[in-house]
Amino acid sequence: MTTPSPLPASEEKARVVEAMFDKIAPRYDLMNHLMTGGLDLLWRRRAVRELRLPRGATVADLACGPGEFCRELHRQGYRTIGVDSSAGMLARARGADELVRADILDLPFAAASVDGVTSGFALRNVVDIPRCAAEMARVVRPGGRLAVMDLAEPRPATRWLQSTWVERVVPRLGALLSDAEAYRYLPASTAYLPDGPALVGIFREAGFSDTRRILLGFGAVQLLVGTRVPAAGQAPGSRAGLEARGR
Repeated sequence: MTTPSPLPASEEKARVVEAMFDKIAPRYDLMNHLMTGGLDLLWRRRAVRELRLPRGATVADLACGPGEFCRELHRQGYRTIGVDSSAGMLARARGADELVRADILDLPFAAASVDGVTSGFALRNVVDIPRCAAEMARVVRPGGRLAVMDLAEPRPATRWLQSTWVERVVPRLGALLSDAEAYRYLPASTAYLPDGPALVGIFREAGFSDTRRILLGFGAVQLLVGTRVPAAGQAPGSRAGLEARGR
């Protein structure tokens, strides 16, 4: 699989991204740890803490990959459903109570059927970010929580260092240990992301009205957290919703 250059347009992006993640699945966690110096584990821990849900709550981890987020959710006492479109990733996923192969833009869950959603470094890989946010809002119950991580635009003070790392070092690590084309695409794919305020606005518009943005890793990573507001006439905590869609 060769990643197109320039970045793939929406009509081919889903196909390219799924094939890429199938290919890099065997060393995906290793590469994440090397690229971040192990800080990705601390970032996921922080994200799960920000859920602030009771133990035993059900959390869907979207684009779960090999399950790093699922394992952290389990450690903090949550029941976890791992969702990914990549068969290669799901074959290696560990830590979830349940695994589901699905497009995160069209989740096979009933409305208001989970207590929270998490996702790590996946937003820039979806075809339609507002639709993704709306689908998260659809499946999270009123009063439920969101914790979504992705890369962020570098701050001026660290831009040179971050750019050098992601544009030169990361592709070389990828070529040595995994796939060079994939690890040229992954840093470049931040171009798909809107700026921070616009991204917060997308999630607020979707139904997480108090969404805020937390910068981690000297501003290299952004964590979006928010609470699902009740629909009109629906009390907080209610699980009333539509029938499950073909699960």
